[in-house]
Amino acid sequence: MTQVLVERLAVIGCGLMGGSFALGLRQRGLVGHVRGYSSRDSTRQKAVALGVIDEACESVAQTVTGADLVLLAVPVQATELTLSALAPHLGTHTLLMDVGSTKCDVIEAARHTLGLALPRFVPAHPIAGKEVAGVEHADAQLYQRRQVYLTPMAETDPSLTARAQVLWQSLGSKVNLLGAEFHDQAFAAVSHLPHLLAFGFMNGLSAQEGGAELVAMGGPGFRDFSRIAASDPTVWRDILLANRLQVLAQLQHTQTALAELEQTMRDGNGLRLHELIEASRLARSGWRLLGDTE
Repeated sequence: MTQVLVERLAVIGCGLMGGSFALGLRQRGLVGHVRGYSSRDSTRQKAVALGVIDEACESVAQTVTGADLVLLAVPVQATELTLSALAPHLGTHTLLMDVGSTKCDVIEAARHTLGLALPRFVPAHPIAGKEVAGVEHADAQLYQRRQVYLTPMAETDPSLTARAQVLWQSLGSKVNLLGAEFHDQAFAAVSHLPHLLAFGFMNGLSAQEGGAELVAMGGPGFRDFSRIAASDPTVWRDILLANRLQVLAQLQHTQTALAELEQTMRDGNGLRLHELIEASRLARSGWRLLGDTE
């Protein structure tokens, strides 16, 4: 018989990420009652209609009062303001998690706002998502066979870190513990910079004379390379600004590599160009996403 892990869940931000977390627990019979809050009343009501939450609340305070678990799923730029609003209403037993793609800024915001509740916060980053946003796209299987990184602070209660691990594992995720600074450096390299490059590529392509016609001619390679350029602009504006120093540092590495490729092409040096492409092929061919099959 399935054991309920969370009697009362509070979701702040009833969109794709928060909604998928709630649905995942609900589908597995692991949650009792789910309250939710989003800044737009239409989103709250849609979340109720879709069965993502049981009760739509009109404030952050109302949502988190009495909750066993609070999941913060708001844009990273809204984190500090939201933490300030919920901090006075957290119970002494409550576990607080976020799902933000950056961690150093989130931890700094938590230290500014949570006060005595700081040990109850376990920063989290699930490596999952879609190019579409909104609660209507919430998916109970979103976190299945996906990695989740926890970056507990020195102040975090270790028992709550262990509890967070169990919760994410119950959704089928593989949980890893990581330092916040290394987390932000790593994801600047493998997530944030690729998005920046995709945005730049699409803007450069579409701004050309006849750009729309060029885009229309794209095939599978164009589809695969440009996919993430369709990501939510509010989410990615916030991520890129929050982690800009790490992203800009990674951008320098890419610019150096592109400059070498450019010069090799200008020189007509086919041998060196082949070597550079082969080095890229070998680096990419050894990579596997968690959950991929051979």
